[in-house]
Amino acid sequence: MNTNFHRKYITTNATDHLWGLSINSVGQQLIGMNEPYPPQLHPTRYLFNTEKGRTLNEYQLLYITRGSGKFTSEHGGKWEIKEGQMFMLFPGEWHNYHPDPETGWNEYWIGFEGDIIRHWVNTGFFSRENPVYNVGLNEEIISLYKRARIIAEAQEANYQQALAGIVGYLLGMVVYLSRNLAFNSSVGSSINTAKIAIYENISTITPEALAAMSCMSYSRFRKIFKEYTGFAPSQYIQQVRINMAKEMLTNTHLPIKEISVELGYENKDYFFTAFRKVAGMTPLQYRTFTQGLNQEQAL
Repeated sequence: MNTNFHRKYITTNATDHLWGLSINSVGQQLIGMNEPYPPQLHPTRYLFNTEKGRTLNEYQLLYITRGSGKFTSEHGGKWEIKEGQMFMLFPGEWHNYHPDPETGWNEYWIGFEGDIIRHWVNTGFFSRENPVYNVGLNEEIISLYKRARIIAEAQEANYQQALAGIVGYLLGMVVYLSRNLAFNSSVGSSINTAKIAIYENISTITPEALAAMSCMSYSRFRKIFKEYTGFAPSQYIQQVRINMAKEMLTNTHLPIKEISVELGYENKDYFFTAFRKVAGMTPLQYRTFTQGLNQEQAL
């Protein structure tokens, strides 16, 4: 086998599918300048002509670590692909891709299917309309692809579950890295500074004060903060207050009214309502429950 090509195609059974994520293929191929693409060394169901494209019955996640090229899909449109980018192929979705002949590219891929990835697609974590992800050149991602190939080649007991774990980790890294790289360093720094300010000034901090501290209008700050954290500033402050209240209720004997004041709740009844909405029980019930657990563990 050409040392520039490493691939493994895997059969799956009914038990593998019960796990919720099963892996069909994994590999790497280094395409040099002006080399033909795709290499004609794949099973028939994976072959495609770059003039016509193809449609697969599985998901694939590809990572380009060198070179550049083009990617087109039915719902995602046309993309210029460069090193440090990943793109996803969706089952039943026509697509086409190839490296630039002047650069070639180094390509890692892994193919998979199952209820778990369908759930993540249905809930909007991945979409056919936005199939390209900027993750940068990341050694950990490369090591995951290589580890998956080693496991696939060995095919030891329950190897499909190990591969599923790697795919889950890869997809989590895609969301994490692409999301964080979408924010420039100054914006990320401003949001992290604001988060620290919330913890250090929990009793007095307001969303408006955070915006002023970040030198932004409140509307812009709120939009960026929610995109970065998943919470509106007021929701984030509320969440931090409740988490700190839980810690104080469990690890101190401070009166509940004093805890509410220390955390910025001027109205005790509002604190009770907010706490119950998040924790599902009153502050007193939470204290009784968690301190009782601590006593049991100490015995």
